[in-house]
Amino acid sequence: MNQDYIQPDNWSIIEEGFDVERVKSSESLFSIGNGAMGQRANFEEHYSGKTFQGSYIAGIYYPDKTKVGWWKNGYPEYFAKVLNAPNWIGIDIEINGENLDLAKCHSVSNFRRELNMKEGIYYRSFNATLANGIEIAVKVQRFLSLDLDEVGVINYEITALNSDAKIVFKPYVDAGVHNEDANWEEKFWEPISVKHSGNEAFVTARTFKTHFTATTFMQNSILLEGSNLSVAPVSVEETKEKIQFCYQVAVTKGQTTTIQKIGGYAVSMNHENTIIGAKNSIAKALEIGVSQLTENQKQAWAKIWEMSDITIDGDVKAQQGIRFNIFQLNQTYLGKDSRLNIGPKGFTGEKYGGSTYWDTEAYCIPFYMATKDQQVARNLLAYRYNQLDKAIENAEKLGFKNGAALYPMVTMNGEECHNEWEITFEEIHRNGAIAFAIYNYYRFTGDYSYIPEKGLEVLIGIARFWHQRATFSTYRNQYVILGVTGPNEYENNVNNNWYTNYIAKWCIDYTVEQINKIENEYPSDYTRIMNKVKLSQAEISEMKKVADNMYFPYSEEHGVYLQQDGFLDKELITVADLDKSQRPINQKWSWDRILRSPYIKQADTLQGFYFFEDHFTKEQLEKHFDFYEPFTVHESSLSPCVHSIQAAVLGRMEQAYTFYLRTSRLDLDDYNKEVEEGLHITSMAGTWMSIVEGFGGMRVRNNQLHFEPKIPAQWKGYSFKVNFRNAIVKVEVKQEGTNVSIEGNSDVDVFVNGESQLIK
Repeated sequence: MNQDYIQPDNWSIIEEGFDVERVKSSESLFSIGNGAMGQRANFEEHYSGKTFQGSYIAGIYYPDKTKVGWWKNGYPEYFAKVLNAPNWIGIDIEINGENLDLAKCHSVSNFRRELNMKEGIYYRSFNATLANGIEIAVKVQRFLSLDLDEVGVINYEITALNSDAKIVFKPYVDAGVHNEDANWEEKFWEPISVKHSGNEAFVTARTFKTHFTATTFMQNSILLEGSNLSVAPVSVEETKEKIQFCYQVAVTKGQTTTIQKIGGYAVSMNHENTIIGAKNSIAKALEIGVSQLTENQKQAWAKIWEMSDITIDGDVKAQQGIRFNIFQLNQTYLGKDSRLNIGPKGFTGEKYGGSTYWDTEAYCIPFYMATKDQQVARNLLAYRYNQLDKAIENAEKLGFKNGAALYPMVTMNGEECHNEWEITFEEIHRNGAIAFAIYNYYRFTGDYSYIPEKGLEVLIGIARFWHQRATFSTYRNQYVILGVTGPNEYENNVNNNWYTNYIAKWCIDYTVEQINKIENEYPSDYTRIMNKVKLSQAEISEMKKVADNMYFPYSEEHGVYLQQDGFLDKELITVADLDKSQRPINQKWSWDRILRSPYIKQADTLQGFYFFEDHFTKEQLEKHFDFYEPFTVHESSLSPCVHSIQAAVLGRMEQAYTFYLRTSRLDLDDYNKEVEEGLHITSMAGTWMSIVEGFGGMRVRNNQLHFEPKIPAQWKGYSFKVNFRNAIVKVEVKQEGTNVSIEGNSDVDVFVNGESQLIK
């Protein structure tokens, strides 16, 4: 059974009732972020039950020394860990001398959480009876400002219900945190200083090794019945890594007292002096005021939703699912800083480490291209260009030369930091996704300038890698690629993974095509680039020889490309014939058994059919879908979205809808039984793709935007907007027909089911 406690709602994620077994899951689901920082939905007050405390700052990481059984040449020295940042949200509470702790209260009632996605604000409320008999009502509101992205705000109200009470607020900032995910149980932060003045406090700490400095700050205001008491703390407790204030408020029965806490981080990535940066953030927040900051938050999110919202009529769970995915993507990355990227857990957990995977190029860029200004997607491309030198170094460590580039599977700064050999050395298809993103960006935005300015250098480095990685087989009289892992990570060290071979050929062909185009149309850029990379016509010819003679495994019997050379050697038992008690196989089987099985973790051959849809007929797609999907266990979060899109292309709407629900509610319904570790952020972009590219049938062909819309039987209709070449295209699909409207670029042609739909 999947979890089923999140209340269906069009605009909010809602939990009702307090259950200690759900706390860690809800900490993930109700996470908040603003692109610069984020945090799990931990309680502000002390909680002695099971919890996963986590706050995170974008771009801050620690090179945790690699921990492996046997060292192999080429292994990275470290695994970059997303750092649990110092805690600024903490507020210990005492009521008549009794600590407020939901794990120890005599009773807890009316517990409710709400993550209002329309506003970008997290709410929590409950009634509690403490062991000393005092009854209270608590209401908490928390958000991370989009306008002041170093600032978060907490409004924490307590009402005495059954008697007068002395309420003590003990807000703190604490750098004495640890990572849930750490190889050697090391501490990652070194405290530097603890300072306070009036109602403001600052704890400055520096990361070991990477030497990022962060000043974690707080400013507190105490209110009684809505009026500011203008009080100073009655006491201050300091250690070398923590500072805690103490405020006492006497309330009569029925009265409400409130602490308003402004907090956050000033980091050395953005400030020479982080304490001055922290003070400036507090000053700006106080000048605006909590009330106006709250209103600004709602307006900022309204602006985001204006462009990125997808509406679904007639299916609340489907509507809630897509908005949750869109909301989390925007909380994770807003495109303001080209140094940042989209980690698979975002700001919701620490698993996987690193901030960048091939997920960004394969799944996330389409979402950001279509819902934001094209500069946001361009920043994601520039991120890889800025790390090209590191990609070349990564390739050199594995024995490649002459400017060949292998982009890392996992990275924070361009260095490879993933240390499983079957992934680090062999899952090289990631290079192809980075090249495809360059092609996809131009195809969608029409902005070719990126390629001569930066993109061609990346393409050349990638093409050189494929040229050198391929081996000429005298047996086949063709080029082969040996010893790889494809997107299906349930097959390691296989030969001639079809997807890898196909995208390698495509990368070389596309690179040569761009070289010729730039030589003819951008001669000064061509001269600059060729002088820099020292690429000769002889080398280009050798590259083309590899591409033109690439081997692709194929079964005449089944009429399909084979996922890899040995796929038909396996015992081909479909998932339908697999005992349900054996699922998920990654938790029930040994790795040896998985590798010998025919089971596919996620789209592999079908990933190639998704990327290169125009290269194959619908009949070919159908044959490959029917062959491979029955062996697919969908134990990757990236799997259901691709299958949903392809099922929709084939007109199999029930199957497409089933896959859509799985991708959109993967975390809300905890399909993989792991949501307490954090959310699957990058796969959320696949949910958007399932609707826009799947049900909406959106494709770019010949510089035109085409839609072949379909409606699942469970929906009355749906609508979305896309930003295509500076034209805002709104698509409304209803059972009685489709309407398209366009604002902006009059040169944009839009077609629905082959019919021109240009409307001004």
